[in-house]
Amino acid sequence: MTMFYQLMDRHPPLNPDLIELLSSVETATIGHVEHVGFVGSQVLPLFPAHAAGVAVTVAAPGRDGSIIYKAIDQLMAGDMLVISRVDGDDIACVGGGVAMAAMAKGAVGIVVDGPCTDVEEIVEVGLPVWCRGVSSKTTNRQFSIGGSLNVPVACGRTAVLPGQAVLADRSGVFVADANRMRQIAEAARQRQQRSVAVRTHLAAGRSIFEFQPETGS
Repeated sequence: MTMFYQLMDRHPPLNPDLIELLSSVETATIGHVEHVGFVGSQVLPLFPAHAAGVAVTVAAPGRDGSIIYKAIDQLMAGDMLVISRVDGDDIACVGGGVAMAAMAKGAVGIVVDGPCTDVEEIVEVGLPVWCRGVSSKTTNRQFSIGGSLNVPVACGRTAVLPGQAVLADRSGVFVADANRMRQIAEAARQRQQRSVAVRTHLAAGRSIFEFQPETGS
């Protein structure tokens, strides 16, 4: 059987001002108003983290480990590696070696809708990884099945396009086109600022129905 690797061109990094904007935005705030673009509640960080970057997408089947390292070879500073485990299996394609290689390329994080392995090593490396649990079964570069890089993928419960903006934190992962992400982030930051006043109001023992947004009290 002939393996097939589809390697498409990458997209440029996100604008630094968008990264700065996203640094103060929480996915849970976005979740108050948006209903699409969320990878899903089962994809969670290995350790508390907050990161934003441009999506470099990978469709990774079975035990083929080569496609992951082909993706790493294309990574640049500010990239978020988004991996779709197209077979939906329990095989980990992200471990300590992958995390170290991705970090060395300047990646800001990895999102995979499958398990990871080498948890302690990943934590020691310090690269944020969002995944669906842990597995001792892993990919191997000796298995050449095929895969695709920088193509539209289904990661968890959402479609992810290469070049989209990815925001990930302790609550989950959210994806949108860069222009749309900017609009959402600006609205979310305003909402978070209002939330400070709301929490002060509630901490005083007052009813939420008495809160006046116009005055912040």
